[in-house]
Amino acid sequence: MITTQRYVDDLTYEIIGCAIEVHKELGPGLIESIYEKCFVRELSLQSIDFKTQLWLPVQYKGMYLDAGLRLNVLIEDLILVELKAIDFVLPVHHAQVLTYMKLMQKPKGILINCNCTNIFKEGQKTFVNELYAALPKA
Repeated sequence: MITTQRYVDDLTYEIIGCAIEVHKELGPGLIESIYEKCFVRELSLQSIDFKTQLWLPVQYKGMYLDAGLRLNVLIEDLILVELKAIDFVLPVHHAQVLTYMKLMQKPKGILINCNCTNIFKEGQKTFVNELYAALPKA
């Protein structure tokens, strides 16, 4: 199967749907780890392939270093998801997702903040990069 922008976008829609379902059941106010456990359970229920808590190596001058970075969820080896449960999403959180995308060489990232009233309207932000732009459209 050839990965296309359409496929990545359709998968993104399903991922955000899973986050909305979790948020609908739990609401805001819990800690990130609880949302992550419920989110991956929802992904499983929807038969979406994922990996959790992946080590992100940092390559520096020819050496891979364990800098303690962990990615919350990688979906179908294409889209990374960083979950938060914070009062305010700051530019540093956007930068974190973009950097993780670069380190992992993935075309799309989603930042989901579960400490909000509406995931769809205010609790998620998607990011794409040059790898996404290089994918065929359909």
